[in-house]
Amino acid sequence: MLHPIFEEASNVIKEEYPDKNQVVFARVDCDQHYMLMSGIQFCLHLAAQLPWANLIHLKSDIAQRYRISKYPTLKLFRNGMMMKREYRGQRSVTAIADYIRQQKSNPIQEVQDLEEISTLDRSRRNIVGYFEQKDSDNYRTFERVANILHDDCVFLSAFGAISKPERFSGDNVIYKPPGENAPDMVYLGSITNFDLVYAWTQDKCVPLVREITFENGEELTEEGLPFLILFHMKDDLESLEKFQQEVARQLISEKGTINFLHADCDKFRHPLLHIQKTPADCPVIAIDSFRHMYVFPDFNDLSVPGKLKQFVLDLHSGKLHREFHHGPDPTDVAPGQPVQDLASSPPESSFQKLAPSEHRYTLLREKDEL
Repeated sequence: MLHPIFEEASNVIKEEYPDKNQVVFARVDCDQHYMLMSGIQFCLHLAAQLPWANLIHLKSDIAQRYRISKYPTLKLFRNGMMMKREYRGQRSVTAIADYIRQQKSNPIQEVQDLEEISTLDRSRRNIVGYFEQKDSDNYRTFERVANILHDDCVFLSAFGAISKPERFSGDNVIYKPPGENAPDMVYLGSITNFDLVYAWTQDKCVPLVREITFENGEELTEEGLPFLILFHMKDDLESLEKFQQEVARQLISEKGTINFLHADCDKFRHPLLHIQKTPADCPVIAIDSFRHMYVFPDFNDLSVPGKLKQFVLDLHSGKLHREFHHGPDPTDVAPGQPVQDLASSPPESSFQKLAPSEHRYTLLREKDEL
């Protein structure tokens, strides 16, 4: 059903952007090609090298590599990188074409007066580039990074005489974090090195601890990583700050193996019920592995050195799952301490309704239940 719509949208865009290197639509049918893995990767690789937007319609067994859990799926690639946000808009020619036009728009706001910098929305994450000229390798690298991360940060640029007061020793890139009094951070590496600029900018634009909502829950699940979640009341910023500090202190090495999230207790009452908790028990820390939910024993132990990290390591080693089904490991039971009652069943994952499976649901359904 989507194929003719997808094809017609590609024809509309081709008329507007006739240069084949600007936008490429591609379709992979892996019912036919699923055994030719190297060929498929080659096909994707060719498309991904093109400099603008590549909308890939994937229907294949390469799901694990590209985090595909449902068919059909629309993925966007830029500069060889898969964007983390899928196309989730309306499946119509107009909507898909509008999406591509939006992706082709310039993600960088050009500053005409440095006074504009002083009036930035400091509730947002801002990346400001000061360049001698737009036609330069430095700016082209900055533009590539902005095209990838524009959903996470606001990107601005200034050129020539306007930017000169900020270019003490050449072109300069500055991060202005949220908060009126938050100090600026200066990028100190080579601006022509895309990998360095991208890594630095991503670190600034994508917070270590993200909020999970009904709107982004499915997207976070599709990243394929288990969740470490702080459930807290919306106005309890103290617990959130403490959690953020301990994640940064204890778990920075685990980034990429687990997603660090926080959730509003009132909005996510249903997941709390899975672990026999209510908003009155918040703050609560739990891991959702998409098989079961595991509760961190005591929030007050959060700042105990290594305690939170061990909780995550016990997930990776299988200890949390094993103890849920078989009780505490013998070495963890103190003499005379009763063994856990094995008759009780462990709480199932609440967010598995978002996880790739044949019984796939969405948080929107949970929202309706609430």
